[in-house]
Amino acid sequence: MQQATRRLRVETGGRGFYEITASVADFLRSARIDTGLLTVFCRHTSASLSITENADPNVLRDLETFLARIAPEGAAYVHDDEGPDDMPAHIRAALTQTQLSIPVIGGAAALGTWQGVFLLEHRRHPHRRDIVLHLIGE
Repeated sequence: MQQATRRLRVETGGRGFYEITASVADFLRSARIDTGLLTVFCRHTSASLSITENADPNVLRDLETFLARIAPEGAAYVHDDEGPDDMPAHIRAALTQTQLSIPVIGGAAALGTWQGVFLLEHRRHPHRRDIVLHLIGE
């Protein structure tokens, strides 16, 4: 059994979806592990991860619209230490995922044809986000 790790730093431009599939694929190529399990972990409470369609950008627009509807800014949140987008960002992160598990087969992520790995930035302003990749296998 072998293990490999890498930390990705993603510079966001504010709220939105940032595809990191290519960075994940680069890591898997460099790790040289043929079969295993990849963990992708987001080290933040106001950003998250998703595997979703990467072909039609309308999917991302619709997901953002849905998240805005279920965790709107301007609601009567008690926690607003960093501004009106603070608590909605925490809610969005709690309702999505901060960790993904992806099988690795033949040295590549076993994603479906239309699947991509995305960092979801839930804050309005740009941030520097850290994503940890951990691969175990042989």
